[in-house]
Amino acid sequence: MGPPVSGRLMELLDAVKSEYDQLAQEVIVCKSQRDEYEHKMNNQIQEMNLFQQNLIDLERTQQIIKKQYEEEIARLRQQLDQQAQHPQHGGGGGVPPQPPTSSAYGPTGYQPQPMDSKPPVHHPSYPPGPPPPTGPHPASSVPIPPHPSTGTPYMNGGSPLPSNAPPPSQLASTRGTGVNPVNKPGAGPLVNNASASEALGDINPENVPANMKVEGQDWFALFNPKATRYLKVDLLHTFDHGSVVCCVKFSADGRFLAAGCNQATYIYDTLTSTRVAVLQDENAGRDGDLYIRSVSFSPDGKFLATGAEDKQIRIWDIAKKRIRGILSGHEQDIYSLEFSRDGRILVSGSGDRTARIWDWQNIRCLHELRITDVDQQDLGVTSVAISPDSRLVAAGSLDKIVRVWDAVTGHLLERLEGHKDSVYSVAFMPDGKTLVSGSLDKTLRMWQLGTGERGYGGERGKSACIQVFTGHKDFVLSVATTPDGNWIVSGSKDRGVQFWDPRTGQTQFMLQGHKNSVISVATSPGHKPMFATGSGDNRARIWSYEPLGPN
Repeated sequence: MGPPVSGRLMELLDAVKSEYDQLAQEVIVCKSQRDEYEHKMNNQIQEMNLFQQNLIDLERTQQIIKKQYEEEIARLRQQLDQQAQHPQHGGGGGVPPQPPTSSAYGPTGYQPQPMDSKPPVHHPSYPPGPPPPTGPHPASSVPIPPHPSTGTPYMNGGSPLPSNAPPPSQLASTRGTGVNPVNKPGAGPLVNNASASEALGDINPENVPANMKVEGQDWFALFNPKATRYLKVDLLHTFDHGSVVCCVKFSADGRFLAAGCNQATYIYDTLTSTRVAVLQDENAGRDGDLYIRSVSFSPDGKFLATGAEDKQIRIWDIAKKRIRGILSGHEQDIYSLEFSRDGRILVSGSGDRTARIWDWQNIRCLHELRITDVDQQDLGVTSVAISPDSRLVAAGSLDKIVRVWDAVTGHLLERLEGHKDSVYSVAFMPDGKTLVSGSLDKTLRMWQLGTGERGYGGERGKSACIQVFTGHKDFVLSVATTPDGNWIVSGSKDRGVQFWDPRTGQTQFMLQGHKNSVISVATSPGHKPMFATGSGDNRARIWSYEPLGPN
């Protein structure tokens, strides 16, 4: 019985060995095929990456060529307009000419009502303001920045402009021609200046004396030849982005600048120009646009509040680059944010017709400041500002009105009327008693707050306007004031930035440093005099302004 069993076992072992050898051979073949497929796939991936890089390069080149064509078309159109309307104004050699204006007043078209004759106190490192005007016009107190204007700013699709304005990509060829300001009843105590100077936008740069202009590689500044020059301006840093720069804001010490763009907020060191943080909510998703339309640093510089199209306010821990908390409640896009100087509250403005006061550390809403005018259709809040003593909240809205509330009680205190179009930006002056607003009507206005002779009836606030600043050729999109109160800064759809003297209403200089609308301007609260600009040309820039030294 033994031999037959042994033979059977050997047969089984041979069968197993044969099957194993066959499987081993198949494994070798499969491995060879896998290696071949991986090699082919890696080659295809490399080819696809090369195609993608070539496509990106082609798109970048196409965008550059497109922008050059748009600029050339806009320049030629402006030259045609100037030849047709102002034959005496020739094109300025190599400098983009400004569209002609029909303004009868220019930057000095209005004189201020007499104000407090005590000049504002300013930090010793800031440029001194102009001396008080002599004669019948005593020095005025410092004004406050303005609010945005009508039409919903930053509509879906990424345009940081109202719904009745073209998107940023079209701004190069759609610049306005200006209109005559009209002093209508109820617009405030304005005085026509018979010797109004020509708007800087109408001046041929070639005709300006060398000591009244500054030129850089891709920017220039024209100083008002009919006003004493007090400042010099220079470009410090340029930051390029992949989308429109909707907002810029300095930290309280001036060390950092935040720029809000599509999907992300970028923080830069203003001394070294290095990027120190990119704040992006990965949970928000990257499908479609999500423009960051407002940013604000906490006073201690540790946190940054951002507002976007998704109706949420995010509080970021900058050092950890993480979200500390989210403030929810607004029903439309967040257009404006500002921390109080004491850091206790955060104020937000939204297209849902409300401004809100938040206890941001405990993530709760303290007051909802709602606009309830039944006779108005466009009531979205486009800009908010908090007074230096944290007691007042100002808001500009699409209905052309600036409103001021008590930040503690939430009660409406003042309703300032006079703008002919939506208010797009507001800011307080350092004295906390004056407010500046910017509008789509192409003007800035300065308002005196808390004057006792005005009642609170239907005409309240009508006579609170003490100065109107004219000279921009298109929408005024943003305003700011310098920490010493000596200057007001404005950015416009006309691509220009202007520095204004709040006492006389005159322009100190006009800066052309962007190829598209200047959507946002901000001044540094720190010791070094700086201001920043954010534009539809995807750039944020930091500039210096300093006192003009002895010749």
